[in-house]
Amino acid sequence: MRISRTVKCAVSGAVSGLANGFFGGGGGLLLVPLLIRWAGLEERRAFATSVLIILPLCAVSSVVYLLGTDLSLLLALPYLVGGLLGGLAGGKLFRRVPVPWLRRAFALLILYGGIRSLL
Repeated sequence: MRISRTVKCAVSGAVSGLANGFFGGGGGLLLVPLLIRWAGLEERRAFATSVLIILPLCAVSSVVYLLGTDLSLLLALPYLVGGLLGGLAGGKLFRRVPVPWLRRAFALLILYGGIRSLL
């Protein structure tokens, strides 16, 4: 039985949202491979689409955390400012980096996160 592309994309989004809500982030790590393999997106487009999808998922997760826990917005502010600056720089560099290097950097990021989680 062949699953439609729309269903695959919806499942990919659900898996990504679940990971994002459960771990407080990281849904994009799952989403990029799913967008490439299931939705058939070219790699550069999958990376960019992942960022676009993760924004509202992070906003929803943030609201859930804000309503359900005691978070310090002042503590988060420097990270937010740094993240915004890093996001601007990364977005500008994105088109200049060849896809094989994006793939390697993404793999190293996943590997680093996995090793840090195990230790």
